Amino acid sequence: MPKKQKERKGKKVRKKHEKMKKGAYYKIEGDTATKERRSCPKCGGGVFLAEHKNRFSCGKCSYTEWKKQ
Repeated sequence: MPKKQKERKGKKVRKKHEKMKKGAYYKIEGDTATKERRSCPKCGGGVFLAEHKNRFSCGKCSYTEWKKQ
């Protein structure tokens, strides 16, 4: 009895998400600029935390803060 042959598929097509520009992280009011997002306490001031549905997370060091329910 011959073995079953697997149906070959092509490569997966990955979805590309839009990258945010650095200017979108700050809000300018007059002469002052304020941060719109939190910065990572481990990495420092230049790295921002991503905001998810139930947590804040750092993409560089994988630091996570959970939101209170």
